[in-house]
Amino acid sequence: MLGAGRLAVRGACTAVAWSSIIPEGQVLPRRVGGDKQDRMQDVRLGRPLFGGALSATIPYSAKDISELREIPDNQEVFAHCHTDQSIIVELLEFQNHVQNEDAARYHFEDVAGSNKALAPGTSEVRTVVALPKSQLSLEECSSAWLLTGTQLVAKFNEEAKNTVTFYLGLFRLPQFSTDILVTFNDPLSISLDSSSAVAVGADQQVGTEPWTLNNFQCLLQSLRLHDPGVFG
Repeated sequence: MLGAGRLAVRGACTAVAWSSIIPEGQVLPRRVGGDKQDRMQDVRLGRPLFGGALSATIPYSAKDISELREIPDNQEVFAHCHTDQSIIVELLEFQNHVQNEDAARYHFEDVAGSNKALAPGTSEVRTVVALPKSQLSLEECSSAWLLTGTQLVAKFNEEAKNTVTFYLGLFRLPQFSTDILVTFNDPLSISLDSSSAVAVGADQQVGTEPWTLNNFQCLLQSLRLHDPGVFG
């Protein structure tokens, strides 16, 4: 099932030192009811991935994009129903030439290449931190990392560029020759000339809250492997 390149908790969610990955001065949006309500709701919404080979708690208001268009076999893609946010879970070939946090940076640069954001000033890595294995359900991973960065990204083939915050969760499984990459795309600034501006305006009318970093935290902590056969 693995492709090449870009194709290729115990219990409830536990709080970790996410303050170390949040850019200084940024305030995270919160749902009505607070963080505990967010996490309790997400835990109840565990979803099978890749035919049930893996599972994770996908946030509320998530639309499975495979119901709208064809998705590569090594990807699961979800979009917020009322915002321009998205989450992608990918099974990628293990990159044995990069280690530890450099592996997270490698995948971020690979994503930037796909987004045509390699020119100077179009992408930036802000932080890379290790995720404590004691707080993860994916016991099979040798290490896990969380990268926070930004990229200037155009939607489809548009000229307008949007500033998007990328949260990349990387789980390394060398015994299966696999890197599992979980990406949370969170638009920070949307150009008025982008088609995404229409989606955001509609969301404001509907009143549906966007996903938060806490929701992504819960997804990463709940990711679990059920069938190693998915790796081939």
